[in-house]
Amino acid sequence: MASASRVLLVAFLLSTVSVMAAAQKAVAPAKAKPAPAAPAADAPGAATADGKPPTDPIAILKKAGGFTKFCDLLEQTRVDTQLKAQLTDSYNGLTIFAPTDDAFDSLKAGTLNGLSSQDQIQMMLYCVLPRFYSLSMLGNIKDKVNTQASGHTGPYKYAIKPSGNNVNVSTGVKGNNMLLNSVVSKDFPLSIYSVDKVPLPYELFGPQPPTPAPAPAPAPTKSKPKKKKKSGIAEAPEAEDADATADETKNAASSLTGRWVAALGVLAAAVLGGAF
Repeated sequence: MASASRVLLVAFLLSTVSVMAAAQKAVAPAKAKPAPAAPAADAPGAATADGKPPTDPIAILKKAGGFTKFCDLLEQTRVDTQLKAQLTDSYNGLTIFAPTDDAFDSLKAGTLNGLSSQDQIQMMLYCVLPRFYSLSMLGNIKDKVNTQASGHTGPYKYAIKPSGNNVNVSTGVKGNNMLLNSVVSKDFPLSIYSVDKVPLPYELFGPQPPTPAPAPAPAPTKSKPKKKKKSGIAEAPEAEDADATADETKNAASSLTGRWVAALGVLAAAVLGGAF
């Protein structure tokens, strides 16, 4: 009887423990599953893969490949240094139309030979727009756009207009209009588009006004003798030849002497006659 009581007591205790464990499990809050991370928004102005904004055009172009000649000119003219400085501290960003090596190869021989060092700088700056333009922004332009190049007439310009799903860029030089080929960089502050022609500024490669002919030398003028003004005062007689004047003076003196001699002779005769 005692053993049966013990068995019942153990069974009761085990059932009580099981019930309490089940109740505690029901009361405890369930652990929330972690929510999946939201995908990063592809916002405009995103940085490059390493987290830094694109500020080195040469590095980007060399990495893309096919722009060796353009990079060489940017470095020779030191325009690359200017662009880096602008991109490092810029709120507007920059846009570059980058001609490919094939574009330079297609230029007529000697096209760039006549350019001075200053003209080469302006030619490189002509490839740069002074603000960031996405492809859609360029597609909405229907007017002329300033570049970073300038001269005595002001900033050099492009005429930009949409062309289907692309953009047509014209310099004004005959045959020098181009479409944008590919996007090399699209992240603020620098957008780069490859072009299949070298942009030629109209101010440097357009028709130049003819050089004016030199003015003809003035014909020699003949001097005319001045006419003497008439006045009420009698003019002194002009001096005669020196020899003629001397002769006249001698003759006058001789005549006067003869007259005095004759007069003295008459006077002497009268005095003597009265005395006798």
